[in-house]
Amino acid sequence: MAEYLSPGVYVEEIQSGPRPIEGISTTTAAFVGFAPSGPANTPVFVANWQQFKEIFGTTDARGEKNPFMDGAYLAQSVYAYFNNGGTRCYVVRLVPAQATQAKRTVEAARPLQLPSRASKAVPSLSIAARDGRQSDIQIEVLPADPIKTGDAPKTKDGKTDPEEGSDGLFTLKVTRNDVTETFPNVSMGKKHARSVAEVVNKDSALITIEETSSAGPLVERAPEPGAYVLQADSNVIEQGREIKGQDFVGSVDGRSGIESLEIAEEVSMIAVPDLMSAYQAGMINEDGVKSVQRALIDHCERNANRIALLDTPPDLTPQQVVKWRNVDTNFDSSYAALYYPWVKVEGPDGNPMMVPPSGFVAGIYARNDVERGVHKAPANEIVRGILGPSLQVTKSEQDILNPIGVNCIREFPGMGVRVWGARTLSSNAQWRYVPVRRLFNYVEKSIERGTQWAVFEPNDENLWFRIRRDINSFLTSVWRDGALFGNTPREAFYVKCDGELNPAELRDRGMLQIEIGLAPVKPAEFIVFRFSQYAGGGQ
Repeated sequence: MAEYLSPGVYVEEIQSGPRPIEGISTTTAAFVGFAPSGPANTPVFVANWQQFKEIFGTTDARGEKNPFMDGAYLAQSVYAYFNNGGTRCYVVRLVPAQATQAKRTVEAARPLQLPSRASKAVPSLSIAARDGRQSDIQIEVLPADPIKTGDAPKTKDGKTDPEEGSDGLFTLKVTRNDVTETFPNVSMGKKHARSVAEVVNKDSALITIEETSSAGPLVERAPEPGAYVLQADSNVIEQGREIKGQDFVGSVDGRSGIESLEIAEEVSMIAVPDLMSAYQAGMINEDGVKSVQRALIDHCERNANRIALLDTPPDLTPQQVVKWRNVDTNFDSSYAALYYPWVKVEGPDGNPMMVPPSGFVAGIYARNDVERGVHKAPANEIVRGILGPSLQVTKSEQDILNPIGVNCIREFPGMGVRVWGARTLSSNAQWRYVPVRRLFNYVEKSIERGTQWAVFEPNDENLWFRIRRDINSFLTSVWRDGALFGNTPREAFYVKCDGELNPAELRDRGMLQIEIGLAPVKPAEFIVFRFSQYAGGGQ
């Protein structure tokens, strides 16, 4: 209570009415996979496709950012997410510790034109980022600084450069973001006193240089001046054959892999499309795929506010998918949903390619939440940006897939390609449907965040009343949005917080219990029309 020590008029503001509980966002996705550039093993917030290209793409020969990698599906999945209605996401670029550093070979003849006078061999250098991140390091070749003949550099055996001074020398300038390193008057000559490889490897914090062919003691002239961009190889996957499931899973402490998403609290769905590219490349076997998907599900269950979007291995028939679902993996969780088959899209080279469906599904989840609400099943929705499913699933084949929780992507005449399933991988009928699981995630997290004000308040009936009031107000709005079943709020939900739930022995331990019951709406998965002959004319 405020103190009043001298006469006067005092104004106070008081809190009246319920404290509004704001519903959390359910449209933020997360992706884990391979990209040619960008921050490694850490969640990066991405607001649109162009931003993804800028962060994770490398500059191609036309000066444009290219985020695609041969054999990887991350870029296609993120594009599909935004194209299907996604609004924002986090991306974790996976860089396994065992992967060889990606390198850009700078050859002496092309494009730098360095014919060797001492040897017929064409001298060349292999340049790599020192920290393994090929994030568009700029390499610039400049003319040597003017020097006097008397100051001409000497070779390691003490002889003067016969080209007198700066001929055969050049300046190398290396830039990344706002960091610039300059190495003046260096030589391609392997035995030169200022051999570019020796100077750079000693002093540079950005790059390392490896001589890939002998240049002899000297070269005839310096490289042709120009600017070059150090990029990752087009297929880092081929270099990372030592990859393990733990590289995908990562750790919270190391802020790596799937577990790094612990710090991104707003994420509501996670996809790991490049788990399948690693499987296709022979970097990980079926048991490895299962272990990563199991870890992803465990992560979602532990956080209790997100769902794992799982892909099947490529090229499976419906019968093989049944075995994959029931025998090989045999997951039982309401925090995971499995989608089949893969889908056909136009690849970066203009040719069709098959990609996992999880990125498309994540975008549909987000679009559905914005247009209808989290309680609406993310099914019977058009899949944008695809040429078709990799396999035409028939009704009889879906008859064996749908009951075991495999959500099919099907093409219908005149209706396009649609997601035609909305089941989780749970054996519990109460948690059979994706919208029910996600509705509870939404309500639970919203109430958790919206009642933080109650922590350390006096644990009495006044507090119980205020908590009931705030939660009732929030759930009434959820009911009005059509997410709860019932003609009245009383039929749709209840909130209990009283002395029966909170006896003295519980209050002595500093605890307050609130019980909430919800009647969620469930999707009309099977619509049955019953027809009979009608004679007419009667009542």
